[in-house]
Amino acid sequence: MSGDAGSLRAHLRRGGLIAYPTESCYGLGCDPRNPRALRRLIALKGRSAAKGMLLIADRFARLRPYIRPLPAAARARMRQSWPGPVTWVVPASATCPPLLTGGRPTIAVRVTAHPGAARLCRALGMALVSTSANKSGRKPAKTAAECRRIFGARVRVVAGRIGARRRPSTLIDLATGTVLRP
Repeated sequence: MSGDAGSLRAHLRRGGLIAYPTESCYGLGCDPRNPRALRRLIALKGRSAAKGMLLIADRFARLRPYIRPLPAAARARMRQSWPGPVTWVVPASATCPPLLTGGRPTIAVRVTAHPGAARLCRALGMALVSTSANKSGRKPAKTAAECRRIFGARVRVVAGRIGARRRPSTLIDLATGTVLRP
């Protein structure tokens, strides 16, 4: 990955999209700070911008720019489930791009337990947008070959194995403790 990291980083800086393995399927991602890339990703999926996006990272520090400061007890609660397949909906920072939040005051974030996705975030030095690699309403891609078939040259595919999970991450609202997606 390290030799490829510079090339991938440049691709993402230019607004490029990537597909990469995660815990349960391939994910589609981009640089969360790049509005052009976010718009391209939304259009490629045929997804409503109002849904917002999820961010993954290899460590909490990479998520901090997108999150409002949290009380220590809230951070501790999140860290107990990380790295792992638990995504938390938390207050978004004032500088968090609206395309990430879908216009809401919150953002969904996760420290991934998938070794390849964590390695990718570490090598790129950033959090990544993570949405399932599919057209909206269709089944997510499970292999690099499927991603290439579905998206062709519009997405750079990072080959690897998905994790053993059969379902997407659990989604929990940090403020209320409500499980939004089991």
